[in-house]
Amino acid sequence: MRGAGEPPSPGAQPAATGGEAGEDSRRGLAADTPMGSERMEMRKRQMSTTQETPGAAQAQHSMGNRGSNACCFCWCCCCSCSCLTVRNQDEERARRTSHELQTEGIPNCEESPAPTLEEVNAWAQSFDKLMLTPAGRNAFREFLRTEFSEENMLFWMACEELKQESNKSVIEEKARLIYEDYISILSPKEVSLDSRVREVINRNMLEPSQHTFDDAQLQIYTLMHRDSYPRFMNSAIYKDLLRSLSEKSIEA
Repeated sequence: MRGAGEPPSPGAQPAATGGEAGEDSRRGLAADTPMGSERMEMRKRQMSTTQETPGAAQAQHSMGNRGSNACCFCWCCCCSCSCLTVRNQDEERARRTSHELQTEGIPNCEESPAPTLEEVNAWAQSFDKLMLTPAGRNAFREFLRTEFSEENMLFWMACEELKQESNKSVIEEKARLIYEDYISILSPKEVSLDSRVREVINRNMLEPSQHTFDDAQLQIYTLMHRDSYPRFMNSAIYKDLLRSLSEKSIEA
């Protein structure tokens, strides 16, 4: 309430007239009506969609659960089976690789008739007589295998084989293989050679020939003669062979 003639307070707003109030109300109703219609229309669509496909939605949900469980189960089984398969394949590959590394480049035992009693007795006379016969080399090689020094005999035999070659390309290839298998410090079958012989081999490998490894072959031959041969003569392998042949001779 204010007195007549008093100016209106700064915060007071002039009252809306009846016409203005009615027009504002109509504007608000007009503004609200489209939004309400849209909401109703959207609800109707959702309800009709839900009513039309409740079975499909339920089936899809059920299939989704089963699929998820099946996928989980199958994934676990397949994963474990796959892991076992891969592990078995890796183990088999490792065993095969190990076997190939052990046997690669190792020639089979030489074919020879069974040694006679006279031959076996002759082996005890000298190392040269032992190495002259295939049967003697096979028996000695069997003994070297028990001492983990079979590579000495294999190297000696590879050098002997190289000497029989005449084709230049074959000689170069065999010389390269001999070097990689028995001379290289990276090879598990490296033979024991002094630095002088190694230098000679390195020079000879510039132009490989049948005699590239002659010095090395002689050094290994001497090593087997002085170191392994005496133990072979006292080994069970030699003694059992000698006794067996002696018994057969007596029976005959």
